[in-house]
Amino acid sequence: MSDVRAMWIAGRPETSDVTVEVVNPYDGSVVGAHSLPSAAQVEAAVAAAWAVRHEFSRTPAYVRANALAHVSRRITERLEEIAELITAENGKPIMWARAEAARAASTFRFAAEEARRFGGEMQRLDTDAASTGRAAIIRRFAHGPVLGIAPFNFPLNLVAHKVAPALAVGAPIIIKPAPATPLSALLLGELLAETDLPAGSWSVLPVGNDVAPMLVADDRLPVVSFTGSDVVGFAIQKSVPHKHVTLELGGNAAAVVVADWSSEADLEWAATRIATFANYQAGQACVSVQRVLVDATVWDRLVPAIVAKVEALPTGSPWDETTVVGPLVNEAAAIRVESWVAEAVAAGATVLTGGVREGTTYTPTVITDAPADSKVVCDEVFGPVMVLQQVSGIDEAFAIVNDSKFGLQTGVFTHDLQVAFRAHAELEVGGVIIGDVPAYRADQMPYGGVKASGVGREGLRAAMEDFTYERVLVLSGIAL
Repeated sequence: MSDVRAMWIAGRPETSDVTVEVVNPYDGSVVGAHSLPSAAQVEAAVAAAWAVRHEFSRTPAYVRANALAHVSRRITERLEEIAELITAENGKPIMWARAEAARAASTFRFAAEEARRFGGEMQRLDTDAASTGRAAIIRRFAHGPVLGIAPFNFPLNLVAHKVAPALAVGAPIIIKPAPATPLSALLLGELLAETDLPAGSWSVLPVGNDVAPMLVADDRLPVVSFTGSDVVGFAIQKSVPHKHVTLELGGNAAAVVVADWSSEADLEWAATRIATFANYQAGQACVSVQRVLVDATVWDRLVPAIVAKVEALPTGSPWDETTVVGPLVNEAAAIRVESWVAEAVAAGATVLTGGVREGTTYTPTVITDAPADSKVVCDEVFGPVMVLQQVSGIDEAFAIVNDSKFGLQTGVFTHDLQVAFRAHAELEVGGVIIGDVPAYRADQMPYGGVKASGVGREGLRAAMEDFTYERVLVLSGIAL
């Protein structure tokens, strides 16, 4: 086992008398350990964030931007080491771990850029006679310290999506990584400690989920940014109605293949993208392809292609350079996925390929004829399972997409600009991806959902706005 990693309290490394081991989901080996914060250390982190909030909000933009840019550079310099750590604690194949580390570097770089231009605006008020000689300067100020609660599936980049925008706007942040995958966040603390950010502006608390309610309830943390399940997320929102809560929750993302997407090249592209991004994190992504709605005119050609692509995906050890599909986060998750598929089959669904569990690994699975009320259709599978459904035209496809409690992102494979704009206008989701799968995400764009998929947006500028509020300064007696 490697050395015990320290926690980060107000920017300083600390240890405790209690350590927790972290295991690899694929083989169960111990890959690291960390100190577990005591109640006194948790209190010290929160108190420091509260104490520094005014000082930090007044730091010059260049100080915050330089610190964020430094972290971006250091992630790039240590990318292979970081990727190996992600694979060790999360189990995602090394190829995807490298991609995540690279994305995290971009996330911090985008935050550095936004910190330099997050300046506000001036508005003329003399558009009405009563306001002659008046103008308003509108700037955004941090609500205060942020509690960031991150999930296991992207243990570095989804931590980055909470830490980077908070630091960019001068909001202290307490980050709570997922108990299964805290090591990447603790390594990030090493990089943050190399900067000149004031003490108390950030802490990394690898505490158990039992400590989260206390942190959520603490009035010194007026912003809660949570990524995870809709059940937990909405429970948080309900428990602190007086706080500013942002939620990035789940989904049962759909890919719609329209009749005009019909050439051999079109279908090859769609089959490849759908197969890959239904399974690329073992399906453990909020916008992983789960429902595939295929127009009847291309069904007979596309379905065999998807099945063939899925069966060709290398599955196995996450350390193998060729592996695309690795294990789920633990055996309980794999057993749950197995049970949901079995339930759908018992209700009349057909498994075209896959459907086999071995420990924490579940083979990439393609299902047809699943009842509309089955869990694999209605709920978030969060595993390597996709459900194919034949549709007759756009009206039916879009109605099925919207017939869901979720609304995160949808992919629409079409060449028709009218269909693209119609999808944007009609689909009840946070993002519509034309010509590709719903799993596409650029880290700088607004990202989030509606309905049970959450409230608020990630993506640096969008998250910076979520962590701040507008404050208006009115100037009087000026010549405009």
